[in-house]
Amino acid sequence: MITKTSKDQTRQKVHSRIRKKLMGTERRPRLNVYRSVNHIYAQVIDDAQGMTLVSATSVEKGKGIKGDKRPTGGNVGSAKEVGKLIAERAKQKGIKQVVFDRGGYLYHGRIKALADAAREAGLEF
Repeated sequence: MITKTSKDQTRQKVHSRIRKKLMGTERRPRLNVYRSVNHIYAQVIDDAQGMTLVSATSVEKGKGIKGDKRPTGGNVGSAKEVGKLIAERAKQKGIKQVVFDRGGYLYHGRIKALADAAREAGLEF
């Protein structure tokens, strides 16, 4: 019998392969990205301690990310804003360098936009 795997199952397999190689440390934490249909989420994680240091999402209200012009956060513009916001928050915590974890997604579209915006805002990876 042939079983069909979904796109998300395939992404999770790729993500687990990536995570075997990537590890966020105190000096260089991991910038993790999750993309849903309507929103994009980013976290800076210290895997050694197992804690999230900084996070930003397109769901946040009142932060200038989700406004009247964008009914959802599932577009490149929102991804750029989340990238800028995560970089600003990381810099406030004294984080300058990160390891980029694309979460099993292709480095294209919203993922690339978030990464480029974080780089422009001062994060190094």
